[in-house]
Amino acid sequence: MTFDQLIIIAILTATAGLFLWGRWRHDLVAMGALLACVLAGLLPAADAFAGFGHPAVVTVVCVLILSRGLQTSGAIDVATKFVLPASAGPTLTIGALTGLGAFLSAFMNNVGALALLMPVAIQIAGKQKLPPGRVLMPLAFGSILGGMTTLIGTPPNLIVSSFRAGEVGGGFSMFDFSPVGATVAVAGVCFVALLGWRLVPAREPSGAKGFDIGAYLTEARVIADGKSDGKSLREVGESLSEADAQVVGLVRGRFRVAVPDPREIVRGGDILIIEAEPRALTSLLTGLGLKLEEAVPHDRPADEAQSANAGAGDEDKAGEGKKGGDANEIALIELAVRPDAFVIGRTARELRLRTRHGINFLAFSRQGRRSVRRLRSTPIQAGDVLLMQGSPEAVMGFANDFGCVPLAARSIRIPDKGRAIATAAIMGGAVALSAFGVLSTAIAFAGAVLLCAALRVISPRTVYDAVDWPVIVLLGALIPVAGAMESTGAADVVAQGLLATFAHGNAIAALAVLLVVTMTLSDFMNNAATAAVMCPIALSTAHQLGVNADAFLMAVAVGASCAFLTPIGHQNNTLILGPGGFRFGDYWRLGLPLELLIVALGVPAILMFWPL
Repeated sequence: MTFDQLIIIAILTATAGLFLWGRWRHDLVAMGALLACVLAGLLPAADAFAGFGHPAVVTVVCVLILSRGLQTSGAIDVATKFVLPASAGPTLTIGALTGLGAFLSAFMNNVGALALLMPVAIQIAGKQKLPPGRVLMPLAFGSILGGMTTLIGTPPNLIVSSFRAGEVGGGFSMFDFSPVGATVAVAGVCFVALLGWRLVPAREPSGAKGFDIGAYLTEARVIADGKSDGKSLREVGESLSEADAQVVGLVRGRFRVAVPDPREIVRGGDILIIEAEPRALTSLLTGLGLKLEEAVPHDRPADEAQSANAGAGDEDKAGEGKKGGDANEIALIELAVRPDAFVIGRTARELRLRTRHGINFLAFSRQGRRSVRRLRSTPIQAGDVLLMQGSPEAVMGFANDFGCVPLAARSIRIPDKGRAIATAAIMGGAVALSAFGVLSTAIAFAGAVLLCAALRVISPRTVYDAVDWPVIVLLGALIPVAGAMESTGAADVVAQGLLATFAHGNAIAALAVLLVVTMTLSDFMNNAATAAVMCPIALSTAHQLGVNADAFLMAVAVGASCAFLTPIGHQNNTLILGPGGFRFGDYWRLGLPLELLIVALGVPAILMFWPL
């Protein structure tokens, strides 16, 4: 093994380790790997950022923008209304919803497809008297499965196609992935609909009207001379226990107590941090003479106001700069935080929710976490569920602007029928031009974006907001790194190790091993990063065995799209974590049998449609 091979393998090993660690964002890790390759002399500095102009990256950008157009135009609401049965049992209903999610994700961003259908899934769960998770997980997995069926369905397919273009001078066409992808996706959807949804852990008693997202942590201020003023924490706790709630912290002025003494006397102006089910909040607060802290900013004591920063001071001026509507239209709406949401890492204080958006942040739910930090100073994380108070227009506007998904029931309506038809027609035209080879995929979809913007089918103001920039940076940085792995011969070394250790020179065994390894990495790494790392190994393995490289590239495409064992393997898995009330270990119960089914069907399907 040469020195360059050792260096690139060390860089990729460190990169994979940082991906798995998850402390730093994927795009930052990928950029670090790119710069490390340049500094090590593995990549010319002039070519370091060539990946950002790669056709695969351009196509991903365009698909994300067009997906936003489909979401905002109301075109998907029409499809939902006609496809989902009005009255049917859980098996048929979950099957129809999962199938619709798979179909939509074949032509639009997977996360966008899931976000559009999540409110529908929660409504279905209520009608069928099922825990929301038993509908949400099949929908999330179905939207992941559907992405593998077309070239534009998921970024890994575009990455795989780009490596094929570098190998033989031409990439895969729009529907080259369909024979294998559709076989696996249809089988997966059928399994999930007929049996799989029953394997999902029930995190809410059947028949509950709300969503079991876990208990909320909220802040309640003790009203002076109220029912709780002068009582001990034990007495308050006994009253709260009747509603399955408990005090988990106390804030008095500048002091915060994580485990308060039950003998402590509660005073007017104290803030109790309470863990409670959302449905119990209103009744228990009224009965104890408490008020939700965010709903009474004018009651904040002077010592706390003095300790707050200037931004918080602006936040606390109730009524100033509100965007909310009529006070009679105030509603409580739960928002799930998407993995790419702009609110991640920020606090309610920094967002100035009341002064800028006219809404109150009342409580939040975070699975497996408990904190006595002030509600407004707690950084928001992906998968959190936020309880917001305000006019429906203000809350929904905030959700759209900052990347959150409303969980409350919504009516299915068409904001603009003409725009919905135009968006669908332009998207279909781009797919057709690409499928028939009239234009390259990147050019066809770039033209579609330009046409949508020119006709104002997509608002020019939101074009750049629709792009998931961390994913774009990840792709642009890793494509040259993967090229360095191939040019240094490191891919050949890794392929030889896999062949000698697991496959023993057998091409079919090597194909199966490659699929399983890719699938395993995708459960813990970003799927696009997994594809970029595994494609050079796939090509080198095929060359050493003297067989069709397309079969091995197809194995990478399938494996990279199958992340079903963990909530971190795919953004869709993270998105349902809070609304489904899931824990980290809940995913494998459905995910493991599904992945075994995919391996059992995927290898024969690849051999049938892409013979060695």
